Amino acid sequence: MRIIGLAGWSGSGKTTLITKLIPRLTARSLRISTLKHAHHGFDLDQPGKDSFMHRTAGATEVIVSSARRFAILHELRDEPEWDLLDLVAKMSAVDLVLVEGFKRDAFPKIEVHRTANGKPLIHPDDPYIVAIAADTALPQAKVPVVDLDDVEAVAELVLANAIPLEKAEALRSN
Repeated sequence: MRIIGLAGWSGSGKTTLITKLIPRLTARSLRISTLKHAHHGFDLDQPGKDSFMHRTAGATEVIVSSARRFAILHELRDEPEWDLLDLVAKMSAVDLVLVEGFKRDAFPKIEVHRTANGKPLIHPDDPYIVAIAADTALPQAKVPVVDLDDVEAVAELVLANAIPLEKAEALRSN
């Protein structure tokens, strides 16, 4: 398994870009999984559903399963938030994990930058930014810059810069 992230400020277009990248990468016979960081609490189940009642009653994990999919809900309760690589270790083996968010973690990331956000670049302050997908030219950038709408160019950057999990583990240890 290899890993790479798409990092950027809220509203930069990370989710839109990932949803365009996935079909391009799966068309190359790659198995893709994604991992999305949420800054706030979130719910996948709904009040009144059995899984919701199990979880709110105190279950640490609830698995909901059907013939088409399953989901595991894990309540952290008073445990600290898990880090990126511990979460990836819970995933089934695939060719490539695309990570949305986790912009402060030590692993290669492509920065998604949209001028209208009015936010500064994460690069060059983050040494793990390996390239930038932007809606404007960035001549000051010290990494490759591609057009945010050129999904094929972004896919090439993803494949060129994704690293094996073992290498990401070594980066975390440094």
